[in-house]
Amino acid sequence: MNQKVLREELLIVGLGNPESDYADTRHNLGFACVRELGKRLGIRVDRKRWQSLVGHSEGKGIWLVLPQTYMNLSGQPVAKAVRDLNLTPDRVWVVHDELDLPLCRLRIRRGGSGAGHNGVLSVISSLGTDDFVRFRVGIGKPPRKGSPAGRSHVLGRFTKAEAARIPNIVVGVASALELAIEAGLERAMDHYNRPGALGCEELK
Repeated sequence: MNQKVLREELLIVGLGNPESDYADTRHNLGFACVRELGKRLGIRVDRKRWQSLVGHSEGKGIWLVLPQTYMNLSGQPVAKAVRDLNLTPDRVWVVHDELDLPLCRLRIRRGGSGAGHNGVLSVISSLGTDDFVRFRVGIGKPPRKGSPAGRSHVLGRFTKAEAARIPNIVVGVASALELAIEAGLERAMDHYNRPGALGCEELK
């Protein structure tokens, strides 16, 4: 594969769990955001490849991937795609829910730890590096600390007040991804790594 293809191809991964039971849970926010991006770009994310649902725009050089292995094994399909496409890790963008950010906040960054997120940890382990881009979509912390509460929180559904904000969040994250594609990550970071950028009010 030549340098031109290596430079242009981009893998955008939404993290979540398959099956309808998980569709509207906090942990599936990554799926929702990447599906929205697909609608905007005219990319149907419905082909089966790499144990995932996949969409591709040859003209744009963009691959959209929704792993179907369950969250804890998300890295395996990502590693297969990276290997088959001969991509460098910096050409991998992972969109996922983030406990350490309040709802209605987005933080885009390169590298860093998995911060306890099993999907991100799986990607780090499978790629053998943390040098990929994360679009961290806030879902807020559970009412009390501890792993059982955290698990219940991420696998739970949004409250009524939270659900009212989800459309703005999904549209906002898709817009951030579009801006990053068109104008670069730095431009997207400058615009979206701040309160209010997603167009919805944070819950107190």
